[in-house]
Amino acid sequence: MDLILWRHAEAGDSLLDEAADLERPLKSKGERQAQRVADWLNQFLPDSARILTSPAVRCTQTAATLGRRVKKVDALGPSGTVEGLLAAARWPDAKEPVLVVGHQPTLGMVAAYLMCGEAARSCEPWSIKKGSVWWLRHRPREDRAEVQIVAVRTAEGL
Repeated sequence: MDLILWRHAEAGDSLLDEAADLERPLKSKGERQAQRVADWLNQFLPDSARILTSPAVRCTQTAATLGRRVKKVDALGPSGTVEGLLAAARWPDAKEPVLVVGHQPTLGMVAAYLMCGEAARSCEPWSIKKGSVWWLRHRPREDRAEVQIVAVRTAEGL
C-alpha cells in the first residue's frame, strides 16, 4: 500500500479561534505551491488513488489543484491523530494508494510512527514543510513488514 502525506500549502496567518482557523484560505504563494506539487503528483498518482482531505479550507484548496475527486474527512482536521489518519486511510490494508492532505503535527507524527514504530511516540513529530509530500510504501515481507520512503518533494523543489 502507498500512503502519500501532503501538507497543505502556505495559508493565511493562524487564528486563535478553532472555527475561524478552519476557514483560512491559501495565500497566492500557497496556490502556486499547491499547483506545482499537484502537477508532479498527477504524473505518478494512479487514477485509482483515494484522496482524503481535512475539512480545513486550506487543505481542500490544496487538494482541489489535483483536479480529482476528493473526500473530506473530519478525523484529518488540525487536531487529528495518528490513529485517526491511519484508520481513514485503511493503513496498511487498502488496495489502492491513498493521498492524505492534512496538517502538522499529525502528518509528521504519522511519518515518524510508520518509519520508526512505537519508539516515535516519545519523539517530537518530524517536520513536514508546507506544501510538501512524503510518499510512503508498506511492503509485506515473509518475516516482517517494512515501510519505505518512495519520495519526498517540497513545493520549492519542483
